[in-house]
Amino acid sequence: MDLTDVEMFLTIVNTKSISKTAETLFLSQPTISHRLKVLEKELDFALITRSKGFKQIELTPEGVEFIPIAERMLSLWKETRLLKRSRDRVLLSVGCTDSVNVALLAPFYRELMGPDSIVDLDVRTHQSAELYGILDNHDIDVGFVFYHLYYKNILCERVFQEKFYLIQSARPAVDKPLVHTEELDGSREIFLKWDDPYQLWHNQWLTNYARPCVALDTITLARRLWQEGESWMIAPESVVYDMAQSRPIYVSELKNPPPDRCCYKITHRFPLVTSEPALEFFEEQLAIYLENLKFNIPIGEVFRL
Repeated sequence: MDLTDVEMFLTIVNTKSISKTAETLFLSQPTISHRLKVLEKELDFALITRSKGFKQIELTPEGVEFIPIAERMLSLWKETRLLKRSRDRVLLSVGCTDSVNVALLAPFYRELMGPDSIVDLDVRTHQSAELYGILDNHDIDVGFVFYHLYYKNILCERVFQEKFYLIQSARPAVDKPLVHTEELDGSREIFLKWDDPYQLWHNQWLTNYARPCVALDTITLARRLWQEGESWMIAPESVVYDMAQSRPIYVSELKNPPPDRCCYKITHRFPLVTSEPALEFFEEQLAIYLENLKFNIPIGEVFRL
């Protein structure tokens, strides 16, 4: 029995009309009538009373009794489809810092949401220091951090490295492709601690003579608090690219740049057996994504995606 015909019968019950059912299912009325007859032949009883001159259909007693059966049939079919999907796809938990989740990996997550993926994602945002302990307890399957800590059961691999840029509003206060931090008004800075080496660099070159107007821990909030013509921020290239998607920004290089930011992938030495297929698929796709990842950032001009 074709379950699409069963679904068609329930549509007829709801619309009380062959013509309205045809409109709803984008089929012709003869097609609906033919498929209804096929269903009745398989069931060996009539479902509707065929009377001339009536705009609305009337169900036979058997048709009325078949309604709850048809509903259960469709419900069981949908549950079977969900069972197949849950068998074919595996849940994978990923832990990252905010900037990695939003600016670096969001396009990758979007790719993994496609029909050919075997992975359902559970994405969580944490600080680097927290992620090691969370992974060690098997609360996530893979994490992305900015420094290497020694944990007996955790494997750490550098997967990405990016340089820093100065970004200003489209009408920059310092209109130069190459800028020294001494030329910047520190009181207009939007500060995010990208990693520990960046914090040390920032302490040396900026904090000593001015305090940022605001210190944040999410780039989403940085976008909301950005003030045109005044704000500036030093950010890794993935974040620069992300910011350029929401507003025009002027990009400069720094004469005294901070060390490049390195991103490390951490996994458990003994992953959960149920997560191994998804983790292997995730790592294969991640390697392809990062290999093809390129940030083309123009220097000394306004940048807008």
